[in-house]
Amino acid sequence: MIPFLDLRRQYAGIADDLEASVLATLRSGQYVLGEPVECFEENFATYCGTRHAVAVSTGTSALQLALLTAGVGPGDEVITVPTTFVATVAAILYCGATPVLVDVDPETLTMDPAQCARAVTPRTKAILPVHFHGRLADMAALDAIAYANRLTLIEDSAQAHGARRDGQRAGSFGAMGCFSFYPGKNLGAAGEGGAVTTNDDGLASRLRALRDWGQLERGVHALRGYNYRMDAIQGAVLGVKLRHLDGWTAARRRIAGHYDAALAPEIRRPATSGPEDHVYHVYAIESEDRDALRRDLTDAGIGTNVHYMRPVHLQPAYADLANGPGSFPVAEAYAARTLSLPIFPELTGPEVEQVAAAVNALSERTHEPRERAIA
Repeated sequence: MIPFLDLRRQYAGIADDLEASVLATLRSGQYVLGEPVECFEENFATYCGTRHAVAVSTGTSALQLALLTAGVGPGDEVITVPTTFVATVAAILYCGATPVLVDVDPETLTMDPAQCARAVTPRTKAILPVHFHGRLADMAALDAIAYANRLTLIEDSAQAHGARRDGQRAGSFGAMGCFSFYPGKNLGAAGEGGAVTTNDDGLASRLRALRDWGQLERGVHALRGYNYRMDAIQGAVLGVKLRHLDGWTAARRRIAGHYDAALAPEIRRPATSGPEDHVYHVYAIESEDRDALRRDLTDAGIGTNVHYMRPVHLQPAYADLANGPGSFPVAEAYAARTLSLPIFPELTGPEVEQVAAAVNALSERTHEPRERAIA
């Protein structure tokens, strides 16, 4: 059996350092925030190329606090995409604001800047692009739109730890960048975790207060805040894993390159515009007969996943955000076709070859066109 993801392999490679760091934290008697979290914040900020990283409890809380810190609230609109996990949209709703969805670019599957520009209204407060599957969105174009309209640009970088374009990393392009450290992420905790990166001292101060019950100083609750603090053990775990992130990213890129070379030409692969702008949190192909292909791969002992089977506007809880099927044809066509193949740093060369061979053999029956259908 080739698993879709095997975190036990990752653990085996760093077990001694990880256990030593966690044990030291347990012995310290300080289990919320504290030195391990502060150390991780400093190192992660340096890694991302920002002045600050504010560690929080989850990626969702990172999104919510970033939006609140940007002043987003009732009556405001935030432009984002339907091709994402529902947390992106949920965080906007948690602030009392209105998510305004725009379709994704058919090649990059990230926010279409032209559609974003058309969606701006006098109520728009922020733009929230998603670095989908680990590929950077068109941040130059989106930053220009934000600047021209005096909007806050916030990155959903939950899948893009370490992605870089022209020497600049995810989380440093916008006013704030939001990360998730869910265990399966490229940089994952031993549980839940998140962070917001920023170069703005004032935003960082507000973020730190909001995550800790609105305290600008201990015992003085200046803001109506939240209990979104990171546990010390998660900070300790992430501090160890951060040292390995670049190596893991290089391994993911090698595996993606192996897939690119081994898969049949007619199989649609992830798009990238540069050697460092994609960190392959997910390696997803497309198939006209996705569900059958997935069943066949399962029968062949190969684990797969679907990210995400329905775009947000077709999820029952968020159906009021659009006009139903057909509202975002690129997102909908992709959701119906996408299939995620195994990709994690410890996946072996023979395993990659086996997956690619099985996909090629099982895909022959569909004779798929190379161009993506969008309607």
